[in-house]
Amino acid sequence: MLQVESLRFGWNARSAPLLDIEALSLTAGESLFVCGPSGCGKSSLLGLLGGVHLPQQGRIRLLGRDLVSLGRQQRDRLRGDHIGFIFQQFNLIPYLSVEENVLLPCRFSARRAERARQLDADPRRSAQRLLERLGLDPALARRRAMELSVGQQQRVAAARALIGSPELLIADEPTSALDGDSQQAFLELLAEESRWARSALLFVSHDRALASRFDRCLELQPPVRSAQGGRS
Repeated sequence: MLQVESLRFGWNARSAPLLDIEALSLTAGESLFVCGPSGCGKSSLLGLLGGVHLPQQGRIRLLGRDLVSLGRQQRDRLRGDHIGFIFQQFNLIPYLSVEENVLLPCRFSARRAERARQLDADPRRSAQRLLERLGLDPALARRRAMELSVGQQQRVAAARALIGSPELLIADEPTSALDGDSQQAFLELLAEESRWARSALLFVSHDRALASRFDRCLELQPPVRSAQGGRS
């Protein structure tokens, strides 16, 4: 489903690459935990896998299509159709309702909307089902996102990422603002929903204690600086 080969990426072409990944792959329904300290390239990796950035070297294949060879609009379409994102700050539209936030991917992707119809006959029913499965009171569906608690916003962000069953689910430190019990409960819900949808899950965090909940772990290291002040 996702395959990375000989990936090299850096913001400065004259220094050593920020990311140097020889091989990485994900299959449908598999979960991968990506960890590492600040500055190791976690966010850059997500941008590359989502087609936002392009590497200096290597290939990134999503569902058999090489992101490096595609134009910007083609990458945008592939991302909208096949990738669901859960951001660290959730990035909900504050003045929209809970239901409207969840349905946003279906507005921008006809494919996600059609898959929601295949599952639930109507995207709105898909939104309601996901919100209920993620433990959000159905009575909150009409409430604006800005009126929700952090935990409620997190569940809305997860439902938005999952609607239309994207093949790849990317979560960028979505539990960093939660306490221990809430964090564990959310991880269980996220794992259950991604397995049910057969979505590959790539979860990024600096907290290595979470790694045991995932099928595999990729630990990134920051580039080593040389004695002259450059990177080696």
